[in-house]
Amino acid sequence: MKSIVVSLLLIATALVTGCTPHAGGRPDEVSQLRHAIENLSPDVDPAEAARAAQIAYNHATALAKEYQVTTSPILHNTLVNSGVRQRGLCYHYAEDMQARLQREDFQSLTILRAIAEPRNSFRIEHSSAVIAPKGADIYGGIVLDPWRYGGNLYWSATSKDPRYDWEPRLTVLRRRGATRVVASN
Repeated sequence: MKSIVVSLLLIATALVTGCTPHAGGRPDEVSQLRHAIENLSPDVDPAEAARAAQIAYNHATALAKEYQVTTSPILHNTLVNSGVRQRGLCYHYAEDMQARLQREDFQSLTILRAIAEPRNSFRIEHSSAVIAPKGADIYGGIVLDPWRYGGNLYWSATSKDPRYDWEPRLTVLRRRGATRVVASN
């Protein structure tokens, strides 16, 4: 019965929302992200910034396809939490985006993780990858958030994100007294 209700909810939502990610971002979107990454520091290699921007957009789209995202992110979370879908929670996107960008072995950039705890009791915790100049922390970087719009990459300076107050992932986990903290930032 639960799977029938979830299936009907999925179909209804797909008809209403039609959440389909752009294929890898428009050239102007990729270019804007590239310039933003370059402008983080004079030490950022422009070729690495261009590669990172293109990969971030392409991978956001690929993840949404892999996760079979057909609804809004919140409804997709419901599908994952009920077992209908395997992946697609924000931390899945964050882990997979971080892993993909780290494979590039950038010399002038670093890939970090951030968590935003809820501002009120109606919101949920959120995780994301952050790209920053080598040696910088999340506050000197750019949030790369493919979850927020269901595979359409959202990005902004970490400190200027209007929706979330980001903190380093390890800071949040330590504050919670996490018993097992994974070494990836």
